[in-house]
Amino acid sequence: MQYEHHVESSYCGYVTKRSFVQRDREECHDRMMKYYFIERPRFPAHDFRRRFRMRREIFESILNTVVNHDHYFARKINVVGRQSLSPHQKLTSAFRMLANECSANSTDEYCRLAETTAIKNLERFCGAIQATYGATYLCKPNHEDLKRLL
Repeated sequence: MQYEHHVESSYCGYVTKRSFVQRDREECHDRMMKYYFIERPRFPAHDFRRRFRMRREIFESILNTVVNHDHYFARKINVVGRQSLSPHQKLTSAFRMLANECSANSTDEYCRLAETTAIKNLERFCGAIQATYGATYLCKPNHEDLKRLL
């Protein structure tokens, strides 16, 4: 990653510097698609299952559900004309943080998301999952469930 430019802003007399980091998110998306999601991916299904902790079909089903529920996960063109993060990158980041207990800034290396973007992404993902699957899978445990869990 390389720093492209610095932006200076002043607020109440204080000067803060923000840096823009070029993250090559398009290249990251292309690599993820080539490795896991195209018709004949580089890595076989058992590698996908080991790395993502689920089958590819389940990942794609959750991806479609989340994108249809919240358009935040859809891929868009930003003001500069570059494509935003892909839904695959956003979901992979959220799954890595949840399943592997990764920190938000560790997703930058693999998914090319900044820490604040990863946190916002995880919050939106959890909200979308709760809204779409909550009534079916996130119900209060009944007496038999409590007995089994305890």
